[in-house]
Amino acid sequence: MLRRLVRRVLERLRLRTPSEEGAATAEYAVATMAAVGFAGLLIVILRSDEVRGILTDLVRSALTVG
Repeated sequence: MLRRLVRRVLERLRLRTPSEEGAATAEYAVATMAAVGFAGLLIVILRSDEVRGILTDLVRSALTVG
């Protein structure tokens, strides 16, 4: 008797709970868009002459012996 009641309650709760189908896909889409935005920002920053000069100096000093 108690098992039937518990099963009925759980079944009703399951039917009332919204489905999470597609939630993972939406999360991947959001993460992908954030990564694309971050990559775009890096491209803009790295194209500036100031940053390019800093990186060039850093590589030259790393490759210089002594």
